[in-house]
Amino acid sequence: MRLFCLLVTMPLLAACASHADRLREVRAEFYSGSVETAAISLKKYVEEYPREAETFKLDQAVVELAAGRPKDAEKLLREARDALDYNSQASAVEAAGTWLTDDTHSAYAGEDYEKILVRAMLALSNLMSGGEDAKAYSLQVSDLQEQIIAAGAEGAEQNPKLAYQRVALGEYLHGALREASPMDVNDAANSYMKVCRWEPTFAYGKYDVERAVHGHHSQHGNGVLYVFALVGRGPYKEEAVAEAATIAMFATSAIVNATAKRSIPPSIAPIKVPRVVVYHNAMNSVLVSADGRAVGTTATITDVGRLAVQQYEAIYPRVVVKAVARRVAKEGIMYGAKEGMKMSKNSWANLALDVGGIVWQASESADTRCWGLLPDRIQVLRIELPAGDHRIRLQPDGGYGTLAGGESSVRIEDGRNSYMMGFFADGHPIGQLLTSNRDNGNVAVRNASPTR
Repeated sequence: MRLFCLLVTMPLLAACASHADRLREVRAEFYSGSVETAAISLKKYVEEYPREAETFKLDQAVVELAAGRPKDAEKLLREARDALDYNSQASAVEAAGTWLTDDTHSAYAGEDYEKILVRAMLALSNLMSGGEDAKAYSLQVSDLQEQIIAAGAEGAEQNPKLAYQRVALGEYLHGALREASPMDVNDAANSYMKVCRWEPTFAYGKYDVERAVHGHHSQHGNGVLYVFALVGRGPYKEEAVAEAATIAMFATSAIVNATAKRSIPPSIAPIKVPRVVVYHNAMNSVLVSADGRAVGTTATITDVGRLAVQQYEAIYPRVVVKAVARRVAKEGIMYGAKEGMKMSKNSWANLALDVGGIVWQASESADTRCWGLLPDRIQVLRIELPAGDHRIRLQPDGGYGTLAGGESSVRIEDGRNSYMMGFFADGHPIGQLLTSNRDNGNVAVRNASPTR
């Protein structure tokens, strides 16, 4: 009996740190403001854990963006996007292998919201370093999400993805870029109308539509500044137990063992599945001032946390079904092996195979790979300002007491768009503020210790 207990608990005792453990370390570094430390950790993990490389590259891109290196961020995002697209075309051999092990042994193809948001982050990164490809990236956001929804879920009688919330950020960016051209205001109006349908709570949507319909980008002598705020700690995955499925499998294995000619390993190991965790963020938005005068507050254009939870809930039943089917397949293999060898239920060989089967079950891990440094919300504020240089200050707004802020000089050009972006979490800015027409390596960010 002691040997039996030791063999069953060995996988748990010898378990290595999971992706969730590594991500927890990176998130702590990043959200504390130690951007360069997070960059070092992520570089190490990309090299040491090839099956997790795509997710860590996505996190690297966020870190590079926060560090004021948008071109490096864009390069990493392109690499991760292409890898996720390739991995989505899983080979039959690799898919079969996950039935013998678990989903962590396959190449990571990304959650649907990650595949969509990587295009949105590409557009934002590109805007901060010239913007030549931003329009193409913004169009990819809408095109891909329609393809994903239309494709549905493999093998499902009903399409669970029809309930997906559309990501409005791509259409918003497309509208902003098209509105700056007098010949393209109709395209801009169409994009803004989609934004209002897809994100009806966006506070500035109806004003964007009205402005674009009347073909008025800005007053003569003025330009426009778009302030993007990436707010809060975003969603991540942790390992959880599918309790109902675990109980059902235990009962099923007990019935089989009581009635069948051969026994199967008792299903005592829990059935593990990933779950999406949304961090409680007290910060609401970012207050924006220009030259010492308050000009507005950012509003949410994409709620990443809500998006991740909603999409995962839509596919969760299939996640559990696959985990259960994998457990059934493993027990079927063990039963077949015993049948082939004509084993008695009471033999030592039968007991040995049962112990091996339990160890096999217990070695399963939930796939907690994810893009772990996404913000909780992507927010925006559009400001019309006179052409010239302006000092822009961003001040977090939320329940943290005295909050730290950041500021930067921005040049506004007559009739044209400029862009500014910053990361904010726990009531303080993270890294640098980026602007589209300044050297992003020379941005002033003043951090104070927030009252938490």
